[in-house]
Amino acid sequence: MYAVILTGGKQYRVKEGDVLAIEKLDLQPGRKAQFDRVLLIEDGETIQVGTPVLDSAMVLGLVLENFKDEKVLVFKKKRRKQYRRTRGHRQQLTKVRITRISPDRTLLTADDLAEEKLAPVEKPAPAPKPKAPAPAPSKPAKAAKAKPAKKEAAKKKTEKKPAPAKPKKAKKE
Repeated sequence: MYAVILTGGKQYRVKEGDVLAIEKLDLQPGRKAQFDRVLLIEDGETIQVGTPVLDSAMVLGLVLENFKDEKVLVFKKKRRKQYRRTRGHRQQLTKVRITRISPDRTLLTADDLAEEKLAPVEKPAPAPKPKAPAPAPSKPAKAAKAKPAKKEAAKKKTEKKPAPAKPKKAKKE
């Protein structure tokens, strides 16, 4: 049995147990995803085709993880104009395992529609960082001497020197 579902503007041919990467869903890992836009269901004997969707059909899946796709580089260039731009894009995706294909929603039990939680994956605790040795106490005498020197240098720069007197030209009579 397989079905064709529509999600994220794309169509996917799925069967039970398939794992597929689709456009990001706002669901956390361990939650169930319900796909109610089913375009076609084939069960070996009959084929049901929607116009455009089957009203009573539903496909259920389990969200495994949310992740980013590989980077796609976009490069723009205009020849002889010194114009070049490079941009990268990583699409947000959700990995889903298809758990159930149902041609009729009334056949689904409350257990199928109930939220399911996966056991949390324990991450190893980070190793404790070694403490850095305390810095040696600074000598206040050197610090005190250095600060006034900087101020004096700043004063020297800001002081204006008188302009040299220009000799006056003698007037011709």
